[in-house]
Amino acid sequence: MRLTCPRCGSRDLREFTYRGAALARPDSQEWSPAWDDYLHLRDNPAGLSTEYWYHGLGCAAFLIVQRDTRTHEVHSVTLAAEGRT
Repeated sequence: MRLTCPRCGSRDLREFTYRGAALARPDSQEWSPAWDDYLHLRDNPAGLSTEYWYHGLGCAAFLIVQRDTRTHEVHSVTLAAEGRT
């Protein structure tokens, strides 16, 4: 699998580290069931998934990657600093 880093171009997957699902944080700063779900519960979807990846052996950027977990086809890659897609 290859990822296309917005800064570095197409690179081998070995340059990147998977950092988890790109989930929206709860709005409240107070502990709530929403925070419990955010921290402890994860879906394991078969299909389109939005994930954080780190380009550790490249430009050190955090990326938001949308890919199909069944085929590993990458649909989009954006810099995390530009916001969640």
